Amino acid sequence: MGRSPNTKIPYTAGGYTRLGCDAEGKATRVNLLDFRSPAMRAFHLSWFAFFLCFVAWFGIAPLMAVVRDDLKLTKAQIGNTVIASVAITVLARLLTGWLCDRFGPRRTYSALLLLGAFPVMGIGLAHSYQSFLLFRLAIGLIGASFVITQHHTSVMFAPRVVGTANAFSAGWGNLGGGVAQWCMPLLAGAIVGLGADRFLGWRLAMVVPGIGMFLTGILYYRFTQDTPDGSPFASRKGSQAFWEAAGDYRVWLLFLLYAACFGVEITIDNVAALYFKDSFHLGLKMAGLLASATGMMNIFARAMGGIAGDWAGNIWGLRGRSLLLGLVVFAEGVALTIFSRLTSLGSATAAYLFFGVLVCMACGVTYAVVPLVQPRAIGSVSGIVGAGGNVGAVLAGFLFKAESISSSRALFLLGIAVAIAAFCAFPLRFQESETPQAVTRSAPALIAENGD
Repeated sequence: MGRSPNTKIPYTAGGYTRLGCDAEGKATRVNLLDFRSPAMRAFHLSWFAFFLCFVAWFGIAPLMAVVRDDLKLTKAQIGNTVIASVAITVLARLLTGWLCDRFGPRRTYSALLLLGAFPVMGIGLAHSYQSFLLFRLAIGLIGASFVITQHHTSVMFAPRVVGTANAFSAGWGNLGGGVAQWCMPLLAGAIVGLGADRFLGWRLAMVVPGIGMFLTGILYYRFTQDTPDGSPFASRKGSQAFWEAAGDYRVWLLFLLYAACFGVEITIDNVAALYFKDSFHLGLKMAGLLASATGMMNIFARAMGGIAGDWAGNIWGLRGRSLLLGLVVFAEGVALTIFSRLTSLGSATAAYLFFGVLVCMACGVTYAVVPLVQPRAIGSVSGIVGAGGNVGAVLAGFLFKAESISSSRALFLLGIAVAIAAFCAFPLRFQESETPQAVTRSAPALIAENGD
């Protein structure tokens, strides 16, 4: 007689027995205070590694005013470095997804952290536009950390909570982009306060996240494992997994949907401070504070999206998850168009905050669907969909670079494009065998503080 999918079974790993796992050893709950089980060790180390990578990836952005003066950069040259740092991540995410399926997330993440730390620390050696561009290009590779984070949590958590686990880990990791906006100027200022000049300050400030990445790479290799039960990683030979993922039309629909949420989030992070300053005549500090709100929403909003995705999936299956995704992305686009038309700071700020919640939620719902499409090729699916976010950011970047289009007009057009992209969720179809069996408990109830 088969075991009920809701039956808790003992799971032995690391010398102790633990309940709360399915028959494959995957965790059926997200216990945020658990640092011992394989799933939660992977969860905590992956989001922290992701957080550091995003601090390092976006760390130079709030220091660009000083970098511009130091290296005598033009507006076009600055724009080129920003686009390069985002564009290279498209290829990096595709490659990293394949590497995860080939070598496993543990070795892939450790290698990315250890190798990626060097250009982060080394960017301070740039003394020309060309060398600075090359370092920004190299640093953009660590944006692929997102793919490994989502791959590792996807293989460690059961379908009933995988969206929640992915949303929490990605949301807390994405938070690094918002934190970098205010912590890196403070760090550079502290270094200047110790006696360094301001040009040396930005160079030394970038060494700190680089060191953090290197140390985390060692910890990741030491304290995580590729599979829930600790068995050797089953490598997918050659490009089999990648082509399985690439041949599924649903993966490319999710690619477009992620471009419409994460790609837009990255774009807004890059342009919001200048938009608030120019449109509402704010000082740099206040404009930067308001601009950072979208990134800071990742503290909770992306998790809300993942929880909502799991809730919809537990009731209506994968179809419910995909329809919820379309609804949230459409609302995101509408909120962005409204924000672009407002001229009062108070109402614009309210619309901006509402947009921030929706764009982060949309990212969370996307990765409540991704792990359940082609589960035998999770790394490649995550890589392709993740690359979609960067493609969206690159395309939107060219929109804002155009001299003939005002910033408010660009935001309006971007909002319209997002709302149209939301309809990509409707053609998503799933076979009955792919839909996880519904459970009676909702995802929020599965987030335990301790024990069962």
